[in-house]
Amino acid sequence: MSVARVLSRAQIGLQAPLVHVEVHLGCGLPTFSIVGLPAAAVKESKERVRAALANSGFELPAGRITVNLAPADLPKEGGRFDLPIALGVLAASGQIRCARPDGLEGREFYGELALTGELKPVKGLLLAAMHAARDGHELIVPKASVAEAVMVAHGTVLGANHLLEVCRHLDGTAPLAVAAKTDALAMRPASGRLPDLRDVRGQAVGKRAVVIAAAGGHSLLMIGPPGSGKSMLAQRLPGLLPPLTEAEALEVATIASVSAAGFDARQFGRRPFRAPHHTASAISIVGGGPYARPGEVSLAHHGVLFLDELPEFDRRVLESLREPLETGIISISRAAMQAQYPAGFQLVAAMNPCPCGYQGDPGGACSCSPQVIHQYRSRVSGPLLDRIDMHVAIHRVPAAELFTPTVHDTAEDAAEKVREARARQLARAGKLNCALTAQELQRIPMEESASRLLEQSFEQLRLTARSCHRILRVALTIADLAGRDRITQRDMAEAIQMRRAMLPG
Repeated sequence: MSVARVLSRAQIGLQAPLVHVEVHLGCGLPTFSIVGLPAAAVKESKERVRAALANSGFELPAGRITVNLAPADLPKEGGRFDLPIALGVLAASGQIRCARPDGLEGREFYGELALTGELKPVKGLLLAAMHAARDGHELIVPKASVAEAVMVAHGTVLGANHLLEVCRHLDGTAPLAVAAKTDALAMRPASGRLPDLRDVRGQAVGKRAVVIAAAGGHSLLMIGPPGSGKSMLAQRLPGLLPPLTEAEALEVATIASVSAAGFDARQFGRRPFRAPHHTASAISIVGGGPYARPGEVSLAHHGVLFLDELPEFDRRVLESLREPLETGIISISRAAMQAQYPAGFQLVAAMNPCPCGYQGDPGGACSCSPQVIHQYRSRVSGPLLDRIDMHVAIHRVPAAELFTPTVHDTAEDAAEKVREARARQLARAGKLNCALTAQELQRIPMEESASRLLEQSFEQLRLTARSCHRILRVALTIADLAGRDRITQRDMAEAIQMRRAMLPG
């Protein structure tokens, strides 16, 4: 009777609790059981381990094999436990000896085993590597996962292609090389031309709105007929935003690593731009499922969430956006676990003015009745609209502007203006204007004429207190773009105009 213990980690939201993979060899009928709340993929690992050991020249011990994944109340999923289970079986049966006096202590192992013993990459290693580095543990992972793990665990990551390579490293006959930071090929953002504002002909109002949204982190709704350029404008917003800081890039990468799709190292350092289809479910947007994975609102953290054809989304999906728009956090509760993810995304949405798309368009004959138009727009609730900073009308581009070459600001010029405006905001309040509280807004200097204009608009346009606060934030961003220290009447008028497309009156 013998017991071996190998360290690994589970994945619960953005936490990576340590898991002790305990292998017990006992007498009795030959059985291989795994306990400790394993998911189906973990239960199937016994067959992968059995075949991998046989094809690597090892023997499966006779008698009862019990693998305990402790603590028992934590759900375990994925193929990451294949390698530690195999090593636990080999260590308990005496088929491998560790050269180090502490044996397997202070080491963490991750990897899915092929039937031949080869190691396949697993998801969520960025999070596990971050916690392993904090605890000072050596990390042994599949070679294909080295680039992800070494981003946060420098000098402690070792990569292997096969179970035999790990065994030779442990017994000291062929130590694995420590992965260098240069092995993370994606430590710099993927290169390529950013979408340029010159690609959008005309649409001076739309371009202005996108620049204001980028400068202050404001949410934006564009209403216009089909083909007017709404999607093109939205796609150019990430190119106006400043590069992610290293801390922000790691936060974005960590969220992606625990998602269903996993982390793509080639995207490291790039601003997220998420554009889910309007048929997306509430779980795919806000997160959830059996393992409480992050949704689109979290995958768009520090980036842009673009919802095209806004009224076509399910009403429950749209209403689920209200909380993260206010708090920047989404909490997911399930029977077995609870997870909280950051959701500091910038919402950009687009919609047609009516079902046919041509209501109010001089070039199109709208066939929709007022009742049909009202029903269509009512699919987006008032409380959600109230939380969107800017509502801008986008009109069809005239032929003269579409086919006549004109000089426009490039994305680089506009990005510089955005960078300067953001620097002013951070120097003044330590945050972007979109995050200013009601108390902070009361201290904003403004001309008396600007204050009177806001008061008049409050009555005439039937604004809410939230609407006034959002108009104030946008007006302050407009002033920052112009390099002014106070809000002028002109700034306030433009901010109000940037919110009128969906207002009554």
